[in-house]
Amino acid sequence: MRWRPLPLALTLLVAIVAIASLIGVRSAARAGNGVSATGPSGGKRYGLSTVGLSFPFAAAIAKGFSDAAARAGATAIVLDAKGDVQKQANDIDDLIAQHVAGIAVMPLDSVVAQGWVARADKGGVPIAAVAALVGDPRGRRVDDVYPGLVALASQDEVAAGRAAGGLAARLLPAARPAQIAIIEGAAGFPEVEQRARGFREALDSAGMRYSVVATQPGNWTSEGGEAACQNILAAHPNIDLFYNEADDMVIGCARAVRAAGSHARLIGVGGSKLAIASIKAGAVDGTVCFKPEALGALAFAALRGDRGPRFRTYPIPAVTRATVGECVGQW
Repeated sequence: MRWRPLPLALTLLVAIVAIASLIGVRSAARAGNGVSATGPSGGKRYGLSTVGLSFPFAAAIAKGFSDAAARAGATAIVLDAKGDVQKQANDIDDLIAQHVAGIAVMPLDSVVAQGWVARADKGGVPIAAVAALVGDPRGRRVDDVYPGLVALASQDEVAAGRAAGGLAARLLPAARPAQIAIIEGAAGFPEVEQRARGFREALDSAGMRYSVVATQPGNWTSEGGEAACQNILAAHPNIDLFYNEADDMVIGCARAVRAAGSHARLIGVGGSKLAIASIKAGAVDGTVCFKPEALGALAFAALRGDRGPRFRTYPIPAVTRATVGECVGQW
């Protein structure tokens, strides 16, 4: 059994990163309903409707969008939906009424967002989606950009799952069938199914012998990941690997694995600063590197009219302790 102690250095590093992240989120949310990055007088104004600036990933997208606007001499109006679909709808209506030069939206509900696209188009305001598709995720591929959007800037979530599955294939035992548990995000998010599908596809392509003996939601949080892994370890103490669909959950799962003295390997998705620190310390085995600031910049570029494909993305490598330098945490 491979017990993973939590080194003092990691404890201090995690605390420092957590404090820095909290300061960044609070700074981003300081205006309550939204923040503005003011450009030169007369500069064009672009809006971003976020799912909630209390989420570090969303705050990093907002930073990338605002920084790109500032470099272009424009003003970014960042609105915080605070996890409320109705508030997000009202925010988008407000931006349309202000006749901004373009709107980027991180849709809380991909189906409801179809109406927002129609209203923006009717109002003559270019609109782009960022981090999540618009349309029914059960029948639309991520690169099949919804009509009316100038672009979708996002990760290919199925590809992210495949990257995690390829990493798992290198970590799992080859001499026997492996036992795997999947810690999912929250119900209703298309990423839950997409990341799981890609993960299984990669394992099957690699010819791995495995069984997914348990799946449980961790609701995207560290606390949820810890509770889910505790429950699964109680029923399946010989788990070989936990695939956490987000890095926040892998941090909590790592605590559960250490407390149980488990040998389980740990994989996350997202490339968060805490996950990168944990990989460097040996407490987590790997993750898939996302760059939310890059997404914000890609969405702004599309609204500005920069030429490029309607589906805009970037490389999302899987990294381990040996290659973690390839991933600079942006959230």
